[in-house]
Amino acid sequence: MSTEYNGYITTERIDGASDGPLAGKTVAVKDNISTEGVRTTCGSAMLDDYVPPFDATVVERLKEAGATIPGKTNMDEFGMGTTTETSAFGPTENPVAEGRVPGGSSGGSAAVVAAGDADMALGTDTGGSVRAPAAFCGVVGIKPTYGLVSRYGVVAYANSLEQVGPIAPTVEEAAELLEVIAGPDPQDATTRDASEEVGEGAYDYAAAADGDVDGLDIGVPTELLDGADERVTDVFWDAIDELESQGASYHEVDLESLRRAVEAYYVIAMSEASSNLARFDGVRYGQSGGYDGNWNETFARAREEGFGEEVKSRILLGTYALSAGYHDKYYKKAQDARAWIKRDINDALDDADVLASPTMPVPPMEMGESLSDPLTMYLADANTTPVNLANVPAISVPAGETDGGLPVGLQLVGPAFEEKAIIRAGSALA
Repeated sequence: MSTEYNGYITTERIDGASDGPLAGKTVAVKDNISTEGVRTTCGSAMLDDYVPPFDATVVERLKEAGATIPGKTNMDEFGMGTTTETSAFGPTENPVAEGRVPGGSSGGSAAVVAAGDADMALGTDTGGSVRAPAAFCGVVGIKPTYGLVSRYGVVAYANSLEQVGPIAPTVEEAAELLEVIAGPDPQDATTRDASEEVGEGAYDYAAAADGDVDGLDIGVPTELLDGADERVTDVFWDAIDELESQGASYHEVDLESLRRAVEAYYVIAMSEASSNLARFDGVRYGQSGGYDGNWNETFARAREEGFGEEVKSRILLGTYALSAGYHDKYYKKAQDARAWIKRDINDALDDADVLASPTMPVPPMEMGESLSDPLTMYLADANTTPVNLANVPAISVPAGETDGGLPVGLQLVGPAFEEKAIIRAGSALA
């Protein structure tokens, strides 16, 4: 197994059942998803030696389906990043674009699939963390509808936004993995039964990967093209032309609310993170700060030593946004913007079968490029964050490469619980 790109944190093998739909397949698992008896670090020194006593629901379903888990994959610390460079265990390099980042925060999961070191992988997507690395590594990633896949056993970053999603070389394989992990879970009250939402056959995702886009109506939000790198938009329009040649059509749509998506996303995500990560205090969870008689100093020392700079920055910003006197100014306005974005996207999907955009507005960045300019990293999430705010599904499929050979992804967005629509459309290209 190649490890020079640092795709795995642990390589402890977890065997599944002897038969099942994934028998003989290896499925790597992002390291914020609990695995009984196997370290789950979230890419953080805070959880360096944490071993969960239970499996996440998605891991249970993998094992029941016969999958072998070859290891836990590297990630941005607690899912906070777009490049997989904030991990306490070192960065992951893009295996198909030397010297470039693989995207994040599920960069390790996309990298091991792109490198051929796992057949498939699971990531988590809070603001694009499955789709971004899929686009940068030239593979397929699906962010399911919120509530389609159980989050039980996933170490929380932002509860109202994140979903577990599959990464695979092809749309059909990603759809096969989604069939295994999707469905209601009594241990997660946010899950819903897709068949109650869209009817019989709701979970027949692999069968939908038939490549038939004849008559497909695609909406293209102009806001998600504004400011995008020309190398990316050229590849994007080539992909749209390919879909047109197969019988699809497109029209441009104006969704002004999307211009507020990044701001709204980061206020909401950081606010939820500041609450979720309060449990890592060296007593309930995480490394000890070495109690010396002063609880406040011990608590502060544990968090200072256990968390990286990006995580500490997001906790501080989230706590500020929720503080007295600023809650209405920031958090409430962000929630109002979220409602506006959700309404706009749903209205656009009333007039189109799917929405299309570049997955990322830029090609894979050079290693270290965005660490000195975090604002640029945040703005790179402009095309993916609206999907999480609206709680709808999206897929990233390889659209092609720039003239310099860098991967570009095409994002397709569908109505809630209509994963089959984006899978069908995406399978025409991958």
